[in-house]
Amino acid sequence: MTTQLSHSRGSSRSKVKTGINKVILYYAFTPIADTAAMRLWQKQLCESLNLKGRIIISKHGINGTVGGDMADVKKYVKATRDYPGFKKIAFKWSDGTGNDFPRLQIRVRSELVAFGSPNEIEVDENGVIGGGVHLRPDQVNELVKERGDEVVFFDGRNAYEAKIGKFKDALVPDVQTSHDFIAEIESGKYDDIKDKPIVTYCTGGIRCEILSAVMVKRGFKEVYQIDGGIVKYGNKFGDDGLWEGSLYIFDDRMIQDFSDNTKVIGECEKCSAPTKQFRNCRTATCHELILLCDTCAELPSNLSCTHDGTRKRNKELVG
Repeated sequence: MTTQLSHSRGSSRSKVKTGINKVILYYAFTPIADTAAMRLWQKQLCESLNLKGRIIISKHGINGTVGGDMADVKKYVKATRDYPGFKKIAFKWSDGTGNDFPRLQIRVRSELVAFGSPNEIEVDENGVIGGGVHLRPDQVNELVKERGDEVVFFDGRNAYEAKIGKFKDALVPDVQTSHDFIAEIESGKYDDIKDKPIVTYCTGGIRCEILSAVMVKRGFKEVYQIDGGIVKYGNKFGDDGLWEGSLYIFDDRMIQDFSDNTKVIGECEKCSAPTKQFRNCRTATCHELILLCDTCAELPSNLSCTHDGTRKRNKELVG
């Protein structure tokens, strides 16, 4: 990784700035033998380019979202792809504000996504072994056209994320965090769809890499995942496809729309008025998310802490 690090330091001397802020979301499943060295390299690379965001590293690969000036983000992409296991990373781009992340956080974890079972998956240089079949966004539409109502869209996110956006008629499991998924799948609730074509989806695709493998291992016979997740599908079809509503995202923007005609499917938890805006509980240590309309959000009592702590905004989760 020394070569890449030297390259990144040289790049940081460039004073060329675009004034355009971008955020990228990405992941790669590939064996990483020295996670500490990977963390150090990524930290120095990001700091040299003034990038902020969150990156998680494990023995299974890397999962990140970072933002900054477009010129610096492009340098980051180029340098990261210099690492052999990251050459094929599909970076998903979106517009940033310049204040999307308060700081840079890079952590080594036992799992890229906290399913609570580090040995659930195996990876090689080609990615997760035994996961679902990847479908491009256009192939998703083709599958639905061919198989109709037989196709089941299976939401691979936390249940609250689906309150503001999901695929039409999707099945949304009752999970508060990714840690709940294995028990949910093993509960028997979904045994009646084991023979149906199941399309798993999540923000950028990483959660479904694991979820689809979990489902295949437990006897689901025809499991797919959307290549690039909701982000790639939404960028392709906007609001003219099978997705409806807004996408919840794990940075300070909190939501992403794919067109100017995004349908508002969320409902205020207090008055049921249409809304897509989550608000943080007023108690700093809680981080509970409350879906409120603008009118109800102006009342301090609606943001008071009455929560049991089971549904928290996971600030480490990337996609």
